[in-house]
Amino acid sequence: MPSRVYGPTDPDSWDPLTNAISPPSDESAQEREIRIKHELEAKQKSDAIDEDLNRQRAAEKKGPKPVRVLLLGFDQHSGEGKSTFLKFFKLMHDPKAFSAERASWRAVIQLNVVRSIHVILDAMTHPSQPRHDPRKQITSSTSSSPLSGEIPLPEDTSDVEPELIQIRYRLSSLLQVEDSLTRQLTPKDYSEVGTTQLAPMNHIKHVATELAINSSVPWKQRFDRLVGKGDTERMIIDWDDPNDPGKILHACGEDMIRLWQHPNVQQMLEKQNLRLEEMAGFFLDSLSEITAERYLPSDEHILRARLKTLGVSEHQVKVSAGSDIGSDWRIFDVGGHRSLVTAWAPFFENNLDAIIFLAPISAFDQVLAEAPKVNRLEDSVSLWASIVANKILQRTDLILFLNKCDLMAAKLASGIKLKDYVVSYGNRPNDFDSTTNYLRKKFAGILKENSPLPRTFYCHYTSVTDTLSTQKVIASIKDMLMRDSLRHSTLLL
Repeated sequence: MPSRVYGPTDPDSWDPLTNAISPPSDESAQEREIRIKHELEAKQKSDAIDEDLNRQRAAEKKGPKPVRVLLLGFDQHSGEGKSTFLKFFKLMHDPKAFSAERASWRAVIQLNVVRSIHVILDAMTHPSQPRHDPRKQITSSTSSSPLSGEIPLPEDTSDVEPELIQIRYRLSSLLQVEDSLTRQLTPKDYSEVGTTQLAPMNHIKHVATELAINSSVPWKQRFDRLVGKGDTERMIIDWDDPNDPGKILHACGEDMIRLWQHPNVQQMLEKQNLRLEEMAGFFLDSLSEITAERYLPSDEHILRARLKTLGVSEHQVKVSAGSDIGSDWRIFDVGGHRSLVTAWAPFFENNLDAIIFLAPISAFDQVLAEAPKVNRLEDSVSLWASIVANKILQRTDLILFLNKCDLMAAKLASGIKLKDYVVSYGNRPNDFDSTTNYLRKKFAGILKENSPLPRTFYCHYTSVTDTLSTQKVIASIKDMLMRDSLRHSTLLL
């Protein structure tokens, strides 16, 4: 193995970078040939990327200006619906590309299921703890997130039914599925990973933080394999592969269903304030479908799947508009910690048609996983105020999505009162129309008071489960932005 010899002897001419990339002095002819070959291949790839970028820039200059939209929302725990919006948009305007990702989302859905079961199994190591007073929850270290808070462990587990202990033991094989899927989704040196072992029945252990994928990771390419064209196109999945995670999920299907439907488990989750059905990526009510032998996700399942991303990602979608004008859409998703809001704004100065801000109003009784003393709805309001007041973005249209209205309605119907968390709501009626109208006016008032320039307030109510309504909302936003794009191009008077 050749060794590097650092030089030259003259300290004034010594360059650390040059010495770092220079070949070893004792490099053999064969090693030199291999090195040069690799360097040429790397240069060819680099030149091809540069040429592609140059072609894109030239095409953008000649062609119509693309519609550029930024998605915002920074709730790390359950997500605000940014991913759902992107998938909806692709399903509506590029269904072939949406279908091509089906195998990729199959793996994500399987991971969502396994981690939800993991939460339940881990919760079985904790005591049955009464629900906190809702008026004190926003200052408590406990949230509805299973990934935050500390719950003391009982001295014994005599209150756990033997049947559940046996199910827990049989489902321990799901840890292999979780590790396997995590490895498939996260190429080495590309991402943040959060996995953990099941908690022993006599030790405190909480489920690790959510798996996070850097936006630069080409994770979908590890699953997407298509053959054929048009109607004959089909997905290649090796159903006979012994390492396919679907085999273990199928074998554990009945136990997972029995665990989730067990009355004692439901009671335990209720007492520990673990509301799994409010988490993004919740599929425990669809276990019979997902654990089927040859499961391929439906469009609805893909829309509900959850995979957290970090960094800024760009999504290009061709939208049919009857002409080439305005058909190229660029949708940017800013993922990561909420404290990074001001960091990205300068990169989009005078370069955006609209910002879509997603606020999960159903989270009015929950706190942030990364900041347990901050109410999630209050955090969304604060973020909205900071975006509205940002002078760099003052000429950008703002579109507000009051999201997860279905969960909001269910909470209000169950007796949870908005006034216990939003003091200013007072004694107004606790029904859906009154509460959402109040929140809408609150966001609108912030825009009117804090925007550097007058702006129209665009607001939509959205629900993950109401696909038809969401499609109509997206269609109306598309039409509005495309008309604005044409007007700015002086092609529409």
